[in-house]
Amino acid sequence: MGIRSILSKPLARYIVKQQQEWIARSTEVQDKWRSELVRKAAGTQFGKDHFFHDIHSYDDFRQAVPVSDYEDLKPYVEKIKSGESDILWPGKPLYFAKTSGTTSGTKYIPISKDSISNHIGSAKNAILTYIDETKKSEFLDNKLIFLSGSPILTETGGVLTGRLSGISNHHVPGYLRSNQMPSYETNCIEDWETKLDKIIDETLDQPMSLISGIPPWVQMYFDKIIERTGKKIKDVFPDFSLFIYGGVNFEPYRAKLFESIGKPIDSIELYPASEGFFAYQDKQHEEGLLLLLDTGIFYEFIPVEHFFDENPKRLSIAEVEVGQNYAVIINNNAGLWGYSLGDTVRFVSTDPYKILVTGRIKHFISAFGEHVIGEEIEKALRYAQERHPEVEVIELTVAPMVNPADGGLPYHEWLVEFATPPHDMERFANDLDQRLTELNIYYKDLIKGSILRRLELVPLRRNAFIDFMRANGKLGGQNKVPRLSNDRKIADELTNLNLK
Repeated sequence: MGIRSILSKPLARYIVKQQQEWIARSTEVQDKWRSELVRKAAGTQFGKDHFFHDIHSYDDFRQAVPVSDYEDLKPYVEKIKSGESDILWPGKPLYFAKTSGTTSGTKYIPISKDSISNHIGSAKNAILTYIDETKKSEFLDNKLIFLSGSPILTETGGVLTGRLSGISNHHVPGYLRSNQMPSYETNCIEDWETKLDKIIDETLDQPMSLISGIPPWVQMYFDKIIERTGKKIKDVFPDFSLFIYGGVNFEPYRAKLFESIGKPIDSIELYPASEGFFAYQDKQHEEGLLLLLDTGIFYEFIPVEHFFDENPKRLSIAEVEVGQNYAVIINNNAGLWGYSLGDTVRFVSTDPYKILVTGRIKHFISAFGEHVIGEEIEKALRYAQERHPEVEVIELTVAPMVNPADGGLPYHEWLVEFATPPHDMERFANDLDQRLTELNIYYKDLIKGSILRRLELVPLRRNAFIDFMRANGKLGGQNKVPRLSNDRKIADELTNLNLK
């Protein structure tokens, strides 16, 4: 056992004890952060515009700070980009995390000196929590790979700017740098496919023990290794024992990833975003991710069914209920105020507060009033795969077909790229549809009322999604295809690609 693995265990115990202390005071801790954030930002442009000096309670806060998205905060961000200080948070940001927006184009998310520890410390604590629970730490002595974006940073208004994963790369602890893969030079390669080939060149003969990244892009890494070597991942990397992932629901990828690996290994799910690091899996055999309530973020929640109301009521952590789907609103120590992440979560516990990420507010299908969400799509898929164990799915997306060419009833179209297709495609589609009607009463009523017909399954050719991402300049470790769309833009482009 090496020095890293030995020293990690007492540090892990210390971190978990701290965690247990704030868990025991969750609502108090959140009240503290709300007050602290308002106090520190009272002298900023945003604080003055929203009368922060007059905020003394949560009711005051809700009255003063509106729910916003990036477009609402963009005028303030533009001031920061032009070089101004004390706009959303005291001083200037340490970084801008540059990310793609669905309606806003490129977004510049501020990360401050105060908030950087949320991003970096939370990732570290997720690993330490795992070590404390399992007593496994030997993986720290071998090679670790983080599939991420380029660490090259530019400047915007005097603020260092880059992708979050690239920014994080600059904060990897020194004691891990010597066994971090790939090399800095390789990580700087912008073209994803060129970069991936180079990563494989560098890692094939290394004792890889930890692999981290968004599941579809880790799968692409595995596929290329298997293609090159003809071996399962366990035979290429016999020391591989821990997989860390986030960014998408793991379930649709689980079967194929573990089939590629060839043996069961432990995994840790993370919930990070450019706007903050919100939760991580703290138990290997318990449902849900621990919501991080003491890292500079004050959380609010809006029941999903009321999100699009004119003035929806926001709830504090003390007011949430198990089983309810909520849209997540954050206020943080980088200057995001009343900021809607666009994500939906469901609480599975309030002691401690643990969540499942269930989808995106804007990623749903409700072309006919059915409001089908991502969690329902993924549960239906899991049900069908259990009944058809031969099926392996690489990727999928679902869109409405409002005006079918055959003139019949409209339907939901599932565009699926299979690694292994079902023996009986018709039965597989029936099982998907049956489970979806059980999960969503509105969808069931529309089917029964002959407003919709049963879903249609469209199998796509191999690499259809990769070609789609490449064509849109989105091929890379941090990008993903939406599970659901309320229009046919993605579906039609995939259909056209499928014919080529």
